[in-house]
Amino acid sequence: MPVDLQALYPKLINLMLDTIFVVDRDNQIVFVSDACETLLGYRAEELTGTPITRYIHPDDLTITRASIVRVMNGQAHMDFRNRYIRKDGGIVHILWAAFWSEEVGARIGVARDVTALRQAETELHFLAHHDPLTALTNRSLFNERFDAALHAARRHNNSLALLFLDINDFKGINDVHGHAAGDRVLCTIARRLESCVGTTDTVSRIGGDEFTVLLTDIQSEDAVAQKMAQIRKVMAEPLGLEFGAIRMPSCSIGVACFPADGEDADALLSHADGDMYRIKRQKTAAN
Repeated sequence: MPVDLQALYPKLINLMLDTIFVVDRDNQIVFVSDACETLLGYRAEELTGTPITRYIHPDDLTITRASIVRVMNGQAHMDFRNRYIRKDGGIVHILWAAFWSEEVGARIGVARDVTALRQAETELHFLAHHDPLTALTNRSLFNERFDAALHAARRHNNSLALLFLDINDFKGINDVHGHAAGDRVLCTIARRLESCVGTTDTVSRIGGDEFTVLLTDIQSEDAVAQKMAQIRKVMAEPLGLEFGAIRMPSCSIGVACFPADGEDADALLSHADGDMYRIKRQKTAAN
């Protein structure tokens, strides 16, 4: 007995985990498979007869309209991504494969939910550019921002400052109280440093107990000195009761200013690092 494929096709379409949309020249949805309820939270009959653009995330309307024009001009778009607003108000990331059928007179698209993939990509990107313990920018991202800041400073004839911080006797915290306690202290230091800077500045953890602060909106040497004083004051505040007997360690801060102390990243880092160790030796000698 031959199989009636014509009768089978609609059932196959509605068995698909991806959602099939058929949209006319005026962007009206004329057909959508049952998987749309999982994708967007709407039943097929709720979507049919409505404009597909109604459900697109507002920030993605422009790029989506450009993709629509491309498809309707006969260029299939097999890897387009955008965001839609679900019925419950949530946001779903969608990967599309779409083409225009002149025979049908409609745009046919297959939509796949890639929200989990997008989240994983975002997390991987964050981990590649941030310190896993403190969530501060890591050395790689710091170097990128430093280079960009130097380029902007040269172009606009501006100055910037680099602070190099070392936590004094941090090893003692790890030795006496354990590395878990030391990690908590480092996270506290990270948050305190972040509280001292503006949105255009960068705080980075570049090593075990070493941090850098890139100040891009600095107008004078006095402003740099004031920022360093603010950091010292914040760092001198005691730890919370949850830290028990652990005392907040002091820090040594070295500074380098562009262009006075160097013309490139290596020279400025070397100057700030040397200045920090000079201050650290002075503190050690004084004690």
